[in-house]
Amino acid sequence: MQQPLSYRHRVITDEDLVFIRQLIAEHPQSSRRNLSEKLCTAWNWVQANGALRSMVCRGLMLMLHRQGLIELPPVRQVSRNPLVERTAPTAISLDDAPLRLSLAELGALEIRQVRRTPEEAVFNALMQQHHYLGYAQPVGEQLKYMVYAQGRPIACMAWSSAPRHLGSRDRFIGWSAQSRLANIRLLAYNTRFLILPWVTVPHLASHLLGRIARRLSADWQAVYGHPIYFLETFVDPQRFAGTCYRAANWVHLGVTTGRGKDAPTYTPNRSIKNVLGLPLVRDFRQRLEHVAA
Repeated sequence: MQQPLSYRHRVITDEDLVFIRQLIAEHPQSSRRNLSEKLCTAWNWVQANGALRSMVCRGLMLMLHRQGLIELPPVRQVSRNPLVERTAPTAISLDDAPLRLSLAELGALEIRQVRRTPEEAVFNALMQQHHYLGYAQPVGEQLKYMVYAQGRPIACMAWSSAPRHLGSRDRFIGWSAQSRLANIRLLAYNTRFLILPWVTVPHLASHLLGRIARRLSADWQAVYGHPIYFLETFVDPQRFAGTCYRAANWVHLGVTTGRGKDAPTYTPNRSIKNVLGLPLVRDFRQRLEHVAA
């Protein structure tokens, strides 16, 4: 039995193919990008914040073109892929005088969401210079926070879209495959957490995790048009115990398989990490299981 044609979980029917071919025929001067935007508009294929899913749509149309099901116009311009060709953030210099004091002595903290602001370049540079994993550009939805005290940056924290499949997390939530597909956008993944190396303040890390967790959903809603109900992260036990997360009420969900999402075999090819999670609302399971009709 032939499998139905689909892309990113959207089934493509024969009627869809007829419509796309007609759309191309009616706009012979349009570029591939412009055609994808027209198709998104016709299908009302949008993100939660109302933006067209034009990049996903271009991928769909390219797949159909390569399979000989539609004929796209020639490529007009080869765009630079910033994820492949990106340059490392430029190093910056900051006041690195040691800050060794108590949380109370540190004084008031200012937490700024810096995604899509001029401060994002500073965030990227600090991660590249001082985080043991360096800076990596997240894919999908993302927020970035910088924390200031006494007029100086002292910490950075990055969040992004959660991985689609994570066994220990999925078992903890208890959702169905259909619910996970519909609601994975309602989870956020803590990809990086950096306390700058000259800052030594007991309990600062857990305090910041708590502060940012309380505002993250509202910030996500403001930028992407939907809330966040559950947080997750990975902790490498060979480097860290995850003490600050546990002190901030995160719970241990299990461990990773040690395989990437595209691993060709079941043999682990990377370090196994602890998976920690934090529900942001009491009824998170009910909200994440719900699928709109």
